[in-house]
Amino acid sequence: MGISRTRSAIYNVIVVLAALALIGVLIWSTLISGANAGTLGAYTRTIDAARGDLLDRNGSVLVSSRLGNSIKFNATAFPKDQEKRNEIIISLIQLCEANGVEYIDKLPIKVSKKTGNYVFKKKDENAAYLKWLKSKDVLNLNEYATAENCMDALIKRYGLEAYSKKDARSLASVQIEMLRNTFNTSYPYTFAEDVPTDLVTIIMENKNFYKGVQNEGETYREYVDGTLAPHILGRVSGITAEKYDEKKKELEEALDNASGKQEIDELTRNAYTISDVYGSSGLELALEDQLRGSRGTETVTIDENGNTVNTYTTMPEQGNAVILTLDKNLQMVAQDALKKRVDSLNISAARKCAAAVVVEDVHTGEILACATYPSYDNNEWKEKYSEWAEDETAPLWNRAVMSTYEPGSTFKPCTAIAALEEGIIDDQFKWNCNGAYTYYSDHTFYCAHHTAHGTNNVTDAINVSCNCFFYETGRRMGIERIDEWATKFGLGQKTGVEIPEATGHVSSPEERKAAGGTWYAGDVITTAIGESDNQFTLLQLANYVSTIANGGTRYTPHFVRSIKTADFKTTLQQTQPEVAQTLDISKHTLQLVREGMLKVGTIGFCRSAFADLPVKAAAKTGTSDVVKLIDGKKVEGNNGFLISYAPYEDPEIAVAVVVETADSGALTAVVAADIYDYYFSPKENVGTVQPYGELLT
Repeated sequence: MGISRTRSAIYNVIVVLAALALIGVLIWSTLISGANAGTLGAYTRTIDAARGDLLDRNGSVLVSSRLGNSIKFNATAFPKDQEKRNEIIISLIQLCEANGVEYIDKLPIKVSKKTGNYVFKKKDENAAYLKWLKSKDVLNLNEYATAENCMDALIKRYGLEAYSKKDARSLASVQIEMLRNTFNTSYPYTFAEDVPTDLVTIIMENKNFYKGVQNEGETYREYVDGTLAPHILGRVSGITAEKYDEKKKELEEALDNASGKQEIDELTRNAYTISDVYGSSGLELALEDQLRGSRGTETVTIDENGNTVNTYTTMPEQGNAVILTLDKNLQMVAQDALKKRVDSLNISAARKCAAAVVVEDVHTGEILACATYPSYDNNEWKEKYSEWAEDETAPLWNRAVMSTYEPGSTFKPCTAIAALEEGIIDDQFKWNCNGAYTYYSDHTFYCAHHTAHGTNNVTDAINVSCNCFFYETGRRMGIERIDEWATKFGLGQKTGVEIPEATGHVSSPEERKAAGGTWYAGDVITTAIGESDNQFTLLQLANYVSTIANGGTRYTPHFVRSIKTADFKTTLQQTQPEVAQTLDISKHTLQLVREGMLKVGTIGFCRSAFADLPVKAAAKTGTSDVVKLIDGKKVEGNNGFLISYAPYEDPEIAVAVVVETADSGALTAVVAADIYDYYFSPKENVGTVQPYGELLT
């Protein structure tokens, strides 16, 4: 009886619990169905992170990211019907064109203004795109297919027969790019970037027509002053097909070596897509991995009216902040000095002048300023790129690190140090210059302007830049030892700086043979004065004179001072001075060469430009012959060079300058003078620099 009552009680409890569970399920179902009433769909997608900031050594922001609008197609709500798609897209295109807004258009086909036919844009530049377009998986055309063939296939594919040639081409460019970007619920398609708010308003007010078209806030690169060091800071642009393929292979390798699901998810989330931006030049390219940031994820729910609710599941993390060695104010002084020098030369229009300067800390290799003129404004890239690209003065070219030059007499301190250290000459060695030097009895070489310098020792020969003294020194030394010391100073080789740089080369029989030429005996003595096949970058010359200034330590020059997290709370990297090579140069040798360079700066070629400086500066000028091809004609002139450092007694910074077709190295001295005057003069009315930790507040 007791057992029966117990079983009955248990049974009753089970029934009650089951009933409560059923009621709970019904209530839950009602709530969920109510919550989802009118929901069109939901999907999860990745969210791009803002790129990290670039700042100067004092904390001034040079490049940052700002918030802007982008117009995107959402696959969940975007019509599946091709005709409706065409109506929406052509309406958006016309809306953009009427308001002067660019939409993304990468199709390398255009309508010829002359013939009215479809033709390819520059085929060489678009080879990868055209190969993909004609491939079996896309249009399935042979590699010889014409632009007309491609457009015929696109028109048929997207039902564009009723549209004009211009509109058909525009529609095809958007639709094929949607395919190329794998348009689906997880990957919305970006139709236009950085769209003005008033245009976004028009689209959103007509969302019943523009189904699946939505506005999203995105970050865009912003240059505080687009004219400041554009060649060094660089730019971002759409990732190239080649770079995308490279990153895709890297991802596959990384996934193969991934240690677990968390790492796989992170790698997949941060994988590059064909629509991503990527550093295309300068530090934006060199520091891509540091600046890019880490993507987040969000769930997007869309109701039947096209409204969206976004819920973050993983927050995106902004890229790291990079503190540069550049001094913003010194950079501006350097840029202004170049412009002022070039604009004042009044050389005929047939001889286009250009210039560059590098300022380096002699004790660390930090680059404080690096400028090229003519230059450009990063903020005007879209509007003026075509104009700049066709400008014969090449404002887009970074002359400071990518051009190589015959250095002229700026090479003579290297020759002097080599000869003194090798015991070829000493402080008692003198040479009587009568303006000409006879070599092998039948070859005569001359001092500049056939000047007779009389009898000089090494110090005075540097000051007056006597070719004949260094002809004889080079003859005694031989090409092997000249090249050995030039290499020790880092000339004719990459410096190791973060951004792309040219290599150049030291004059040698091997170099001449590799170029298909013949080496002559006289090349030894012309190499000694910086001619023959010597080709160095201005950055190499700055690093070389820094080594002389600091007593023989050649540092690796660099632009990155430190890397911090975006909130500036954690230092991820602090760049320490890196010694590339230590040259064992005696104090006596350095004293002799430095005294010669001091004379250049005080009583020699630079005395006028340096007369009123707050410090003593040592220098060496140089001139080299150059022949430019301008408008199909050969134009002869001289490049002017200067290597310099200051203060003479306790060197801090080194300056290297080139002015193309300036006729004289002495003409470059005013550029260095402006830099020294700013750097060593007391600073007035300079505000307090905002601490790193407060920069984003």
